[in-house]
Amino acid sequence: MEIRKKKLPIGIEDFQEIRTEGFYYVDKTEMIQELLENWAKVNLFTRPRRFGKSLNMSMLKYFFDVNTDKSLFDGLKISEAPALCEAYMGKFPVISVSLKGINAGNYETARAMAVWTINEEAGRMQYLLESEKLTEYDKEKFADLLDRNMDDAALFGSLRELSGLLKKHCGQKAVILLDEYDVPLAKAFSQGYYDQMLVLIRNLFEQTLKTNENLQFAVLTGCMRISKESIFTGLNNLRVLSIADVRFDEYFGFTDTEVRALLDYYGLSGNYEAIKEWYDGYQFGDVGVYCPWDVLNYCDSLRADSETQPQNYWSNTSSNDAVKRFIQQADAGSTKQEIESLIAGETIRKEIHQELTYQDMYSSIDNLWSVLFTTGYLTQRGKPEKKTFCLAIPNMEIREIFTEQIMTLFKEDIHKNRETVENFCHALQKGNAEEVEKQFTQFLKRTISIRDTFVKKRLKENFYHGILLGILGSHPAWIVSSNRETGDGYSDILLVTDDEETGIVVEIKYAENGKLEESCREAIEQIEVNRYEESLRDEGIEHILKYGIACYKKRCKVVLVDVAE
Repeated sequence: MEIRKKKLPIGIEDFQEIRTEGFYYVDKTEMIQELLENWAKVNLFTRPRRFGKSLNMSMLKYFFDVNTDKSLFDGLKISEAPALCEAYMGKFPVISVSLKGINAGNYETARAMAVWTINEEAGRMQYLLESEKLTEYDKEKFADLLDRNMDDAALFGSLRELSGLLKKHCGQKAVILLDEYDVPLAKAFSQGYYDQMLVLIRNLFEQTLKTNENLQFAVLTGCMRISKESIFTGLNNLRVLSIADVRFDEYFGFTDTEVRALLDYYGLSGNYEAIKEWYDGYQFGDVGVYCPWDVLNYCDSLRADSETQPQNYWSNTSSNDAVKRFIQQADAGSTKQEIESLIAGETIRKEIHQELTYQDMYSSIDNLWSVLFTTGYLTQRGKPEKKTFCLAIPNMEIREIFTEQIMTLFKEDIHKNRETVENFCHALQKGNAEEVEKQFTQFLKRTISIRDTFVKKRLKENFYHGILLGILGSHPAWIVSSNRETGDGYSDILLVTDDEETGIVVEIKYAENGKLEESCREAIEQIEVNRYEESLRDEGIEHILKYGIACYKKRCKVVLVDVAE
């Protein structure tokens, strides 16, 4: 009888649920020991989204909290440090607040959501109302923390107040965990109430982290390292641990050893190379890591269908706005060439500013490099030299996000240039191969090209295929089919013009080493051998144009075979 495998914890961020409900857990509990042995009063971990920040915060909560079930940590790495567990496990009141849910279109609603978040955490500690160590006045102050209508002063001091009451009841200072601290600021910036939210967060943090004698230590997580002058003013006890820092580098994301172990457990080791190509490639400190969200989702898909191909799971959790802004702001000169180099699998050296304000993030192309690095769209290679980093696109998944955004912006540009599209389509319909070649070359020069060895030839062809489809798809009256089964295979593109008298077959090739003529001949031969025009003839179209198009960097060659019955 086959032993039933543990469930994959997709979207599960509660440590207790993973440990008690039969989920697979990648053990990160050594982080606790390092946190205690390398002490700091306030610790800020910045990592891209979907790298296990919230799960690690939940792990810390269950380790330190006075009401914890200590058996949750049985058999985990931290249990190999019994003296440390005896001294710290279950010994502190813990305040654990996630700010990721504070997402609203205006400040009033966002503020109300912040109040509710505090209410909810205070509600978890209603045992304080029965505490013999608290006075009636103390209990009235606690009741205020449950009030949905607390004023600003009460809101700003709420976590400090709660930690004081817990200290009085438990006899121990509080551990405070603030997850996704920067989400309210990001949402506020996008919705136009940033200054108001900045005041709220700054005052809340100052009261909680700076002037709080009841604080044992605090841990914060977020994607961005917001400028200290912006929200951490005067906080001299803050230690920032970013993706560039060596300390704690292996505790967010899956290491290669952890991925191999997971794949072996589920019998998926044969998919290792694909998973590595698509989801590995991030460097945090000195450690290479995979994105856990992607690995878990793809493994889940593979368990249902062993033929499932890798796909982009990460982009579904965000708008990828940083990439879009970056490509939009890229000029026709050096930045555009640098993007092409990155997509080609090369590296670029840039000065990175990890500490920014939201007003600064999108203000210049220089700052956007920093945003892309801190949010995981770019990663480091090797050791930085002061603030200068060697940057690269981590993997195939992120590369696909870049190319999709490039294609989206290209199509937007196409729709703004109707005359250029009309000229191209007219030349294509009239069989003017020379003009088609000239026009298509101009399109290639206006977009970012694929010129690399980073991906297989077929994927390069797909990029040029996408550009041509973007142009042809904007013609309102033509019928355009892509990868349609016809004859003895699947043609790249089939077209029927608006008069339904002319059909067009297009086969696109990527010309390795720039051999454009040779690749054009291969394209025409493929059309002929596989009889791609057959479905057009079945529709009664007598005049058929067969185009072989070869591309290399920003050059192309077009060959035509004109067939009329």
